[in-house]
Amino acid sequence: MENTNIVIEELRQSEALLEGHFLLSSGRHSDRYCQCAKLLQYPDRAERVIAKITEQVKALSIDMVVGPAMGGIIVAYELGRQLGVPAIFTERVDNIMTLRRGFEVKENMRLIISEDVVTTGKSSLETIEVLKSFGAEVIGIACIADRSNGSFPYPIFSATKLDIQNWDANECPLCKQGIPFIKPGSRKI
Repeated sequence: MENTNIVIEELRQSEALLEGHFLLSSGRHSDRYCQCAKLLQYPDRAERVIAKITEQVKALSIDMVVGPAMGGIIVAYELGRQLGVPAIFTERVDNIMTLRRGFEVKENMRLIISEDVVTTGKSSLETIEVLKSFGAEVIGIACIADRSNGSFPYPIFSATKLDIQNWDANECPLCKQGIPFIKPGSRKI
C-alpha cells in the first residue's frame, strides 16, 4: 500500500491526475483522467515510479520491452533501461498497429508490453497480436496505472491501481448534464 501512495503522490505532484469530462481512447467517458505524460516529463519521477514495476518483473526473464505509441514509448524506454534489455515500440499506420523503423522481434522472445495507463487494453491487445505474428511470447503488461479492474486477459504489473469510473457514451451522466468533453489521448476514434 505504501508504494501505491508514493506513486499517487508522484502523479499528484506532477499534475497528472485530472478532473473533468474526458473521452477515453476506448470511446468510453470518464470524470477523471490520468495523463501520465505529465509525470513522464520528469525523468527522476519516471525513474522512481517505473522502479515499482521493475521490482515486480525483474525475475521474469524478459528479452525486450515493447510500448505501443504514444503512451507506452517512454515507459518502455525507462523499463528497458532499468531491466537492461532493449525497448522498442509499435505504432499505427492507417489506424493499424504495426512494427516499423527496422525494429525486429524474433520467434520465442519473451516480451512485456509497456503502457502508461491500461483501461480496456485496446492498444496492448493490438500490439500483442502484432508480436504474436512473429512467434514471440507476451508474458504480461507493465503500466504506471492499472484502471482495468481485473478485466484484462494477461497479467498486469502496475505501479498503482486507479479506480476511476467510466461509462459508455450513451450512459454518461456528464453528457446528460450537457458538460462538454475533451479527448486527451492520442488514438483517433
